[in-house]
Parts: sequence; structure tokens; C-alpha cells
Amino acid sequence: MKTGNSRANVFGLALYAMLFALCSSAHAQQPMKVHRIGYLTGSSPSAMSARIEAFRQGLRELGYVEGKNIVIDYRYAEEKLDRLPALAAEFVRVNEEVIVTGGPQVTRVVKEATSTIPIVMAQDGDPVGTGFVASLARPGGNITGLTSLAPELSGKRLELLKEIIPKFSRVAVMGTSTNPGNTQALREVELAAGAFGAKLQYLDVLDPKDFENTFRAAGKARADAVLILVAGTVAAAHRPKIAELAVKSRLPVMYNRREYVEAGGS
Repeated sequence: MKTGNSRANVFGLALYAMLFALCSSAHAQQPMKVHRIGYLTGSSPSAMSARIEAFRQGLRELGYVEGKNIVIDYRYAEEKLDRLPALAAEFVRVNEEVIVTGGPQVTRVVKEATSTIPIVMAQDGDPVGTGFVASLARPGGNITGLTSLAPELSGKRLELLKEIIPKFSRVAVMGTSTNPGNTQALREVELAAGAFGAKLQYLDVLDPKDFENTFRAAGKARADAVLILVAGTVAAAHRPKIAELAVKSRLPVMYNRREYVEAGGS
């Protein structure tokens, strides 16, 4: 298992884990068998379009073409996470050979649905902490894939903010306390802030409706900048809105993903 933030790298690495699972399940079967892959995410097709295309491209480069030797069944919860159990059960019922999961909420639901179908997680923040795998070196069970856990980068991002705004003294940090890896990322930010003597204002974002209030709170507290730690389903479909609010706030913002900038953030 490896770490990484690049969407292409994340999905490219997940492909190798998935194909290994496919080869294992297809042992002693005919070479031209058409394999079935289930892809489940809590987001919408539009929010996941870039990642899905990277996933498909990687498959094509390895000789796996939809409609030829693989069939991919895509299911999107459209941010309605209560739909995930039924979608996972559907994959188990049709006996998908491999299930690819997009995010920790999805991985947990699929893990509860099956202990035999190989699960490839594509972007889980802390799979050891959440109990999905025994360790990064030896996952065990039926789950493999990769993690995007890199908490030290959060501290580095604050250091970059310091270079851009040398005199900052107060930074608003927007995170999601229920997101795996959030605690570790925040710890790294606190360590970096301590070295600078900067004060942190932590703003917890648990629902998309919270974004407007958090930017307003940062402005009222006279924050010099904003550091984004928000990740997962709560952020994926709302990056354009977050970018818009950041521009309106007229505060320098350090994002944790390039998609925010692509959505209009600056």
C-alpha cells in the first residue's frame, strides 16, 4: 500500500491492486473471460468524473477495455450516504469479482456487506486507524488498495502560507472531525503553528451547509488566512462553492487538493 494525493497516481496505483485481485479470482478460468468490477462512491458522477477517467485510462493502458474484457458497474450515492448499504448489497448479490470503493464511508459499508469479494479502496485516509486493514505492509482480510494519508503535508502547507504571508498571526483551519486522518493532519498543523507562534482557529465542517458559516466565522475572527483540511464526500461535490466562498472572503486560502483551484479557487 502507498500514499499519494495525485488523483491519477491514486487511481493508477489502485488499478494494480485491483488487477492483482482479478487475477487471483480468475485463476484456472478461461483467458478471455469478461470480468465484472463494481465501482461504488458516495459522490456524484460529475464530482468523480476526473477520477473515473483516470481509472478507465489506466485500465486501457493495461489492456482492459470496457465492453471487451471487462464490465464496470458504476453506482453513485449522490451524497445520500444512507443509500450505500443497498448499493453494496446489490454488488454482493450479483457477485462482482472485485469492488472498488471511493472513500472511507464507502469502504466501511462494503466491508460490512462482504468478507469474501476482494475490495480495492482507492482513497482512504487512515485504513489502519479505521480498522479496514491490519497494517499497511500486511493488510490481511479481503481489503487492499492504497491510502492518501500524508498528515505531514498539512504542516508543510502552513509553512508555505508563512512564506507567502510572513506576518500572519491567526489562521482559520477548516477540517472535518469525522474524517479519518483529520486528527493527525491537525496535529501536524498545530506543530507548525507552534514554531511560528501563530494562533489557530479550528472550524469543523460536518455538512455542506457549514461552509458559508465557517468562512463568515473566519472573517469575524480576523483570520489572516485559511487552511483547508476538509476532505471526503462532504467536500467532493462542493468544491466550486468552497472556491466561490473563498474568493468572496478575500482571504488567502491554502487548499489540500488541486481540484479546488480547478473549480475557481485562487
